[in-house]
Amino acid sequence: MAGGTYTLLVGLSRPVTLDVGALGEVALDAGWYGYTGSALGSGGFSRLDRHREVAAGERDVRHWHVDYLLGNDAATVAGDVRTAAEVECAVARQLPDAVPGFGCSDCDCTSHLTWAADESALRAAVEGAHRAASDGR
Repeated sequence: MAGGTYTLLVGLSRPVTLDVGALGEVALDAGWYGYTGSALGSGGFSRLDRHREVAAGERDVRHWHVDYLLGNDAATVAGDVRTAAEVECAVARQLPDAVPGFGCSDCDCTSHLTWAADESALRAAVEGAHRAASDGR
């Protein structure tokens, strides 16, 4: 796949409070988070490599809300779900909101971050949201 929509699956080992740029202070519980974004430019899904570099501490620059989460030492990227279509908002709207305003400053969605207590529940919800969005529901 050259590009499309992705949801990063991120484990948070303990509760944290993040200062997320213009969004301000955000308190997150331990658990599993899914961040939905788009990778539509010329680099396509290589954007995920950049996210993984932030999570590994190889990049310090914070461009997007998710960078503040990924840059915290309690966060670990466990994988991603991808769809080769421009369905970012449709996917995000299928999932429960974790933090209002997170990752959606350029659209009218409530949030692009979701939460689940465990990885398997998060993965199932995210995969279902990608299927539904790509089916046009």
